[in-house]
Amino acid sequence: MLSWSLSSLSIGFGAILAVLASVFVLQQRRTPQSTAAWLLFIVVMPYIAVPVFLALGFRKQGSRFPPITFSQSEQTLPPPAHQMDEVFRQFGLAAAEPGNDFRLLTTGEEAFEALIGLVRSAQVTLNITFYILADDEVGRAFVKELTERARAGVTVRLILDRLGALRRPRAELAAFEQAGGQLRFFSPFLHPPDNGHMNLRNHRKMVIADETRVFAGGMNAGSEYMGAEPDEARFVDLSYIVQGPVVRSFSDVHYSDWDVTGKTPRDLPEGNLSVCGTNVVQLVPAGPDTLDDPLNDGLIYAIHNARKRIWIATPYFLPTEGTGQALSIAARRGVDVRILIPRRSNQRIADFARGAYVRDLDETGCRIFFHETAMVHAKMAVIDDFGYVGSANFDVRSLLLNFETALFVYDAESLGQLVDWYQNTLNFCGEGVRKAGVMRRIAEGAFRLGAPIL
Repeated sequence: MLSWSLSSLSIGFGAILAVLASVFVLQQRRTPQSTAAWLLFIVVMPYIAVPVFLALGFRKQGSRFPPITFSQSEQTLPPPAHQMDEVFRQFGLAAAEPGNDFRLLTTGEEAFEALIGLVRSAQVTLNITFYILADDEVGRAFVKELTERARAGVTVRLILDRLGALRRPRAELAAFEQAGGQLRFFSPFLHPPDNGHMNLRNHRKMVIADETRVFAGGMNAGSEYMGAEPDEARFVDLSYIVQGPVVRSFSDVHYSDWDVTGKTPRDLPEGNLSVCGTNVVQLVPAGPDTLDDPLNDGLIYAIHNARKRIWIATPYFLPTEGTGQALSIAARRGVDVRILIPRRSNQRIADFARGAYVRDLDETGCRIFFHETAMVHAKMAVIDDFGYVGSANFDVRSLLLNFETALFVYDAESLGQLVDWYQNTLNFCGEGVRKAGVMRRIAEGAFRLGAPIL
């Protein structure tokens, strides 16, 4: 009798959990496939699915991460610089502006020199976000530079993602805080169950000096990404230096990350960003702190409207349903669709999961290029007459979950830098997808089936 009662209670409790979790799932903005996958998981295995959903299932957290407030004055907005600029404005993002100076950093040595030079030049503030701050020669050297600026009276704020910074230079960071540096960790592991931080990582990388100059892109602070000397094992990656009116948007993003309540005062008055170049650029953030999914939806729009070329480079390729379908259709329309990925990345599971996607796109006419000699960590694209470079991979996590940034460029000179890098990198690539056996195709299909749960 007692056993029967406990079994009934267990079944009843499981049913209640399943109903409550299903209510949350149905209220979130997801594809029908993603919603169906979660509901099936919850109904079939509620005691496993509900804890997994609480940790990994939440996407947009409006109460926890309100939309970024951009300080750009609407009274002085220029006409849209490009169709994409007009699209992104509809998502509440800051408009593209002329008058910037953009320089692409294509090697780890060049990036390290630019990063350290930027830090040393700061006189008032350094606002920094990194996903990974490695406990190696580069990571420790970077923190020591920050410590010196803090001792010199510069206000230094450092945001590290809790997951990405598990292996960090703890001794150097302790000295940094003792010198007056401020350190905060983003997305802590311990959190109220309704906030779902475990699934929401801050993947942004940016260093803002005096709210006038920015280092950003795909490189983290570690020897795998950059360093003073060449290293054959170093990743192929991209970052950039930019200054001009667009820096205002970077500062808005950083202050939103630093204090999600929006109460942190700015150190410098607005409007101190003068024209310093001819480049037309626009910062496009993505994540729970943006309305809807501007990067993903903007890329779907751009791919569907492309007429000549779509050149993509990414370390991990797991497209969302919309971007994947758009690429397939574009290739069938005769657009030159190229996808550049590493032959073997630093994430073997990601390599396996991409298989079904690259095979399908290869069959529709997309050209798949595999870098044969190095891990490609660069995240960029060229689509007709514009391009972007940033922290966002071309995968479900970056486009729909993580906190990311991408800098869109609309002028010929900036675009030319991206085009040159892409064409030069193709020299190290082999083209074509290798055939796979039946068992591998079945396994890849299983991975693909689970993708909507993200």
